[in-house]
Amino acid sequence: MNFKVKLSFWQIINMNVGFFGIQYSFGLQQSAVNPIYDFLHASPDQIPMLNLAGPLTGLLIQPIIGAMSDKTWHPRWGRRKPYFFIGAIICSIALFLFPFSSSLWMAAGLLWILDIGNNTAMEPYRAFIADTLDEEQQPTGFQAQSFFTGFGQFLAYISLFLFPIVFVGYTGSLPTWIYASFFLGAVLSVSSIWWSMSKTKEIPPTEEELAILKAEPLKVFSPFIDIYQAVLEMPTVMWQLFLVYLFQWYAMMCYWQNNSKSIALSVWNVTPKNVMGYEKAVEWNGLIGAFGFIVTFSIAFYLAKLAKKHGAKMIHFVCLLLGAVSFLWFPTVANQYLFFAVIIGYGIAWASMMGIPYLMVVAVVPKERYGVYMGIINMMIVIPMIIQNLSFGYILKNFLDNDPRQAITFAGVLLVLAAISTLFIKIKKTNVSD
Repeated sequence: MNFKVKLSFWQIINMNVGFFGIQYSFGLQQSAVNPIYDFLHASPDQIPMLNLAGPLTGLLIQPIIGAMSDKTWHPRWGRRKPYFFIGAIICSIALFLFPFSSSLWMAAGLLWILDIGNNTAMEPYRAFIADTLDEEQQPTGFQAQSFFTGFGQFLAYISLFLFPIVFVGYTGSLPTWIYASFFLGAVLSVSSIWWSMSKTKEIPPTEEELAILKAEPLKVFSPFIDIYQAVLEMPTVMWQLFLVYLFQWYAMMCYWQNNSKSIALSVWNVTPKNVMGYEKAVEWNGLIGAFGFIVTFSIAFYLAKLAKKHGAKMIHFVCLLLGAVSFLWFPTVANQYLFFAVIIGYGIAWASMMGIPYLMVVAVVPKERYGVYMGIINMMIVIPMIIQNLSFGYILKNFLDNDPRQAITFAGVLLVLAAISTLFIKIKKTNVSD
């Protein structure tokens, strides 16, 4: 690529605003989709399979889109922008339609479409940061994405608490506030992406890079070939990071699927069968989740500074331990207000998950293959999620008594293992000290 111009802090913010809309959508998946399944009378052990859409579409879509964007260049539309704009449009349509789900399988089908859009948009955004910013500014760029992850998910979670106050009653079989939350997401998805596209120019390829693109044009099978070659040549750091992700993302899925139900039992001693009582637990989970994401976007840029000083590996290790403390404490709490202290560790861990590991990766992969390697990182995220979706229903039913509180304790143990695995990562070449 051509020489990378230093961007101001606010230019970096503008280029990442689109991540806000993507993450509001993702926040709704974490906070509202599982309660919708519960309102539509899904049993606890059905929930993991109903969530299979997210990781499976991520496994299929993100590396393909990443490889395609590496071989794309249009003088007007750029390299990465066409992909995350198309993804945002798909997200908006799915978000608008989601509350109209009349059955479990309609909701599950729309989740597939929503995740296709989310994954199409998210992967090129990671590569967009690596393309545009130099080594010194990449920590700020990736942690800006972490900031907007926290801010977008904060808004998604807080809507679960505030919207029921404004939008009362039911529309069909679902509370009316669910419609409002998803409609807001449909607007934010496209508008935030449009803002970043209009405010940030992509750096055009050099003449030499254009010649390579013409010599190796995008073909039907070229993304699959590129992915295969990239996996064969994958740096050791990424294989070591995969072990961390195996525990980390399995744990996160367990938490998202069970947090509202755990609160319902530990605080109000109700299950989703008690619709009014469970709705209160969902609202409270929205409020404490929103507070957790305030922690996320408050600490995101500070983590970037700490990573420069102490190394990305050690920062991620400490943050995962704090997340584990949150999960182990979470199911024991009977006082609903104490959750505001419990959730702090989760907020810090999430800030690290959304930015710090990417610093370890961009330090060791060639810049012309950022797209495909960002897609492979997502494969490393979604494979544990797929394993969880396929296996955890059985574990929950046969070993954890279908108890959501035990599921979150299980998640806490897995985060401890993820933190320990982080210590085995060995970085030879890095953009930050390690």
